[in-house]
Amino acid sequence: MSTHHPIAIIGGGLGGLTAARVLHVNGIESAIFELEATPEARTQGGMLDIHEENGQKALRAADLYDGFRKIIHEGGEAMRLLGKDGTVHVCEEDSGDSGRPEVDRGDLRDLLTDALPDSTIHWGKKMTGARVLDGGRHEVTFADGTTITTELLIGADGAWSRVRPLVSNAKPAYTGISFVETDLLDADARHPRSAEVIGGGFFICLGDERGFLAHRETDGSLHVYTALKTDEGWLDTIDFTDLPAAKDAVLAHFEGWDERLRGLVADADTMTPRRIHALPVGHRWEQVPGVTLLGDAAHVMSPFAGEGANLAMFDGSELASAVAAHPGDTEAALAAYEEALFPRSETSAADSAQSLDTMFGPQGLEQMVSFFTNSPAGR
Repeated sequence: MSTHHPIAIIGGGLGGLTAARVLHVNGIESAIFELEATPEARTQGGMLDIHEENGQKALRAADLYDGFRKIIHEGGEAMRLLGKDGTVHVCEEDSGDSGRPEVDRGDLRDLLTDALPDSTIHWGKKMTGARVLDGGRHEVTFADGTTITTELLIGADGAWSRVRPLVSNAKPAYTGISFVETDLLDADARHPRSAEVIGGGFFICLGDERGFLAHRETDGSLHVYTALKTDEGWLDTIDFTDLPAAKDAVLAHFEGWDERLRGLVADADTMTPRRIHALPVGHRWEQVPGVTLLGDAAHVMSPFAGEGANLAMFDGSELASAVAAHPGDTEAALAAYEEALFPRSETSAADSAQSLDTMFGPQGLEQMVSFFTNSPAGR
């Protein structure tokens, strides 16, 4: 027997949570169906810079701005840009006034989750399919055999969204960049050399069309993204269960680099491979009754413009606000939301694609130095 939910959100990431929270603030109930079994099923990881023009606006709409200010990572807006020889080309301290304060993704997710009624999130719900019913309604099935029906189905389920096929045939494509993510735990005590080279905030090192991006985390660890321009199958040639061998395979691409930089891989406590995918720039769809997308489900892009989480939250806020502004008229709400969604996501996706080409191009270091030193929007 199916359970009916007037508004069903598939995916309990930042975008889906923001949508549910803004709906709640406006007195509208929704239900989130999240793949993870519990809130603690995995560490969320990673630092996020939350932008005034979108992420912070979403938090204000969610009536959580004051709570957000309490979880800001003081010092996290510092930035260092190095070359492969270890030379520091740009070093910015955290002035606290850039409009893009850093927070831990897990802390932000907890802020949103804790602000929802306990009954909102249904954990351990893996969507397996959906079918169209009459009147713009949909039936959604889950791996545990349960089903729901809904009048508004919101796909907030990430890059490989199972809701997306209801509105679009587009699929994310490999961008040509692969990450190997590493963690260096208790960095000041156990990895002082790496802690010193990364500094207190965000870190970039570029050269030879590859590089490192890193953050100092609030728990004292260093989270590093080793970025390589490789074919799509390269990661499959590495056995990441054999940590020493995996390190050797990655470090082979950094021969001649400063040993402090190589240490970000050589001294790592964990390693995780990840390919970077993106939907086509300008992805959009014709309006479909009773269903829409937000966040990565709508416009997954490379992370090199720092907009993914901010856009997801803003999408969630804007969609919820449109629903609240058009009571009883889902199609008018979707029309208003999607009319604004498509151009803003196209702009950010184009910026992300351009940043990828710049950073991992032949003159990546030189162009990024120029960007940060000559552009008021550099940081």
